[in-house]
Amino acid sequence: MHRIATIGFSAIFLIALYGVVMASETGPLEVQFARKVLPVFNAKCLACHGNNPKELKGALDLRTRAAMLRGGESGQAAVVPGEPLTSPLYLAVTREHEEAWTAMPPKENDRLSAEQINHIRDWIKTGAAWPSEARLAAILAQGDTGDGVIVKTSGGLDAAWTNRKYDPADLWAYQPVRRPNAPGAFGNPIDAFIEARMHEGMSAAPVADRLTLIRRATFDLTGLPPTPGEIDAFLSDTAPGAYKRLIERLLASPHYGEQWGRYWLDVVRYADSAGFANDFERPNAWRYRDYVIRSFNDDKPYDQFVREQIAGDEINPSDAEHLVAAGFLRMGPWEQTGMSVARVTRQLFLDDVTDSVGQVFLGHVMRCARCHDHKFDPVPTRDYYAMQAVFAHTQFAEVNAAFLPGENTDGFETHKKYHQLRDNENKRMLGGLPKERVSPNDFGRERLGRKWSTLFNWGFDRYRPIAFTVYNGKTRLNRNVNRRRPRPADPMKEGRLEQTAILIGGDLFSPAEPVQSAGLSAVGLKAGIPDGVSGRRLALANWIANADNPLTARVMVNRIWQGHFGRGLAANPNNLGATGAKPSHPKLLDWLAAEFVAKGWSIKAMHRQIMMSRAYRRASTHPAPERLAKRDPNGESYAVFQPRRLAAEEIRDAMLAVSGELNHKLGGIPARPDINLEAALQPRMIMGTFAPSYVPDTTPSQRNRRSVYAVKLRGLRDPFMKTFNQPNPDKSCESRDSSNVTPQVFTLFNSEESADRALAFAARVLKETKGDNQAVRRAFRLAFGRVPNKAEVDEALQLWKESTQEQAKRKPKARTYPTEVIRSANEENTGQTFTFVEILFEYQDYQPDLQPHQVDARIRGFADLCLALLNANEFLYVY
Repeated sequence: MHRIATIGFSAIFLIALYGVVMASETGPLEVQFARKVLPVFNAKCLACHGNNPKELKGALDLRTRAAMLRGGESGQAAVVPGEPLTSPLYLAVTREHEEAWTAMPPKENDRLSAEQINHIRDWIKTGAAWPSEARLAAILAQGDTGDGVIVKTSGGLDAAWTNRKYDPADLWAYQPVRRPNAPGAFGNPIDAFIEARMHEGMSAAPVADRLTLIRRATFDLTGLPPTPGEIDAFLSDTAPGAYKRLIERLLASPHYGEQWGRYWLDVVRYADSAGFANDFERPNAWRYRDYVIRSFNDDKPYDQFVREQIAGDEINPSDAEHLVAAGFLRMGPWEQTGMSVARVTRQLFLDDVTDSVGQVFLGHVMRCARCHDHKFDPVPTRDYYAMQAVFAHTQFAEVNAAFLPGENTDGFETHKKYHQLRDNENKRMLGGLPKERVSPNDFGRERLGRKWSTLFNWGFDRYRPIAFTVYNGKTRLNRNVNRRRPRPADPMKEGRLEQTAILIGGDLFSPAEPVQSAGLSAVGLKAGIPDGVSGRRLALANWIANADNPLTARVMVNRIWQGHFGRGLAANPNNLGATGAKPSHPKLLDWLAAEFVAKGWSIKAMHRQIMMSRAYRRASTHPAPERLAKRDPNGESYAVFQPRRLAAEEIRDAMLAVSGELNHKLGGIPARPDINLEAALQPRMIMGTFAPSYVPDTTPSQRNRRSVYAVKLRGLRDPFMKTFNQPNPDKSCESRDSSNVTPQVFTLFNSEESADRALAFAARVLKETKGDNQAVRRAFRLAFGRVPNKAEVDEALQLWKESTQEQAKRKPKARTYPTEVIRSANEENTGQTFTFVEILFEYQDYQPDLQPHQVDARIRGFADLCLALLNANEFLYVY
């Protein structure tokens, strides 16, 4: 570094001379820079040293040769032409010289490869050539001898990106969907494609037995176990077409929409609260959840489903169904408080909705192009903001929208009763405070009461016919949003008509070139989006739902495939780009996509096609498992059916189903099931004070509804669901994790949830049967769908006997539930302690599930056996 610091006049003269020479001559050195060096700068350096000129790290600008030679805060040239070992830029990227600048890029996983470092070294060594913009464009337009293709887009922020080449394998999702011919002579084309890809000499597992098939199909399509009666009917149906009739029955079940709607709600990030500091509840979001479930039950064509969610309010602003559907645009976490800048919050929404539409419908993670042209995919920053421009006039609103005939409005009055009690108590507390707040309790309780008044007033909307939706108009920036937002009578009267521009480095306050609304240019399909205030979203929705859009159908059939096999043909359903996993069977994926469109975008038709295949009906065990593992270590051959553990909601619902407690009623306001009491009553902070405690519904029938209807608060996750990998609703979940960790054991075997289900299960079985042997057989049938063998019966009877003897020694007492909770906290302004009492009104009328003290030792002993069955892999897994 001493040598760099003492560069004299001669070195400066040489630098200037090189600049003249390299600007006037052309040759292989310029090509080397354009092809090998500049792409590294674009991908690894310019995010901090050029994309946002107002926020250059270390004041170093690497966009031009002159700026590079000028250097940054140190006053030293970043590059010394001809001398890489004295060039700070080179020393920094090698990450090996203590006396060099800080290692660059700073993140270890962004470090340059050895090849990239060598390119920079050779470029500096040969004089650091840097051709003009015109020359760069000419070089990149000529192509080179390397592999790759140039993709025509709307253009990047520089010529190097615009003309860069891509591996054709990374562009598979952009190719037009063509229906390939199925190889061979198989009946179902799916099997033809699957078996054509099997390794030579590999055999597939045989078709699974009928009991396995009905359990697999029933869980896959409804999320519930088959009943003994349904199993008996299927096993006794020996006429041709029995399995096909089974699938049709399950697709016609109203519980189909609950199961497959849940998958969609994962992807769109459905929640009943906003998250962040206040975590305000969204009183009417439940109508969007029920819209999704209805749409799946009705087999709404997917292209129509797309259009309604992106532009329902533009399609038919007077129809409640369409207004509710557009609630998709508001599923992300969002809030606006006095603590945040309204313009920034607005931009966060625009960024969020742009990325959400990209991931959900197009299989593209759009946020990668917010600050710079996409590093891996042909998605320029211009495309990102062109798609964002579609939503420039989209505004939030909660509008009156009459309840539809099929919507469930049961339980409103009961639920509202307790909400009113809380509101009344809060008003009483506020009314009892002295006018002069003289004590810490008066400062703290007033703040709490004002916050809860806001929450409770908004909460009454839950029982009103209101759509959580959007409209088009000027942007009206509010300092604080803590109540329902009505649609203004004249959306164009007040506010600001937004004009979208490329934001340098993603910075709202660094706008550059304005953009017009458009879709992804690499798709090669014009969206034809109008310039006006209305109609932009509908045009984008039509572009997405166009049969010629190569992404849309591929994305959805891949999601459907994943729902049946646990993994998509392309393993990253939200990312069909270069960094996502390539399809294991690309021709099959294209055939399914073409068939999907040909069958009128029918999701149920896809289920039929997939579930009738031999690939789906295979057994989960292989006659030669070691040979299969050696030839197909990643399980991509579909030679066997891969078992899967039930999802969190399926576990809870299956427990309720076999115990006889499940309330099958569809739809309606969110249910509040029992959750771990410590988690429910833990102090939960919201901005400036506490959130109200979580209190379950009062009756078992309200609490024991299907899990898809359970309230989903971003700030208070159900510990049971979280333990079994229910995703965080802040981000789109393309595929759930399926971890296997110790807390799951404790949750299933020791929790009150499991104990309650096991006791109800035992009471049900003993009520329905006569004799111990019959009871054991009935319990096995309900849990596993099969009858136990003699050894299992004998072991079960022995366990029951021993457990009954143990239970006879115990004298269980009735559980007690808190009817109030005392909170203590420090007041935000004074720092002094204050206390308050929160009354838990629901617990005053709480009707518990069946409890141990209500039954004798024999039933409690049998419950121990039932608990063991509910913990068995045979109950928890689909094979």
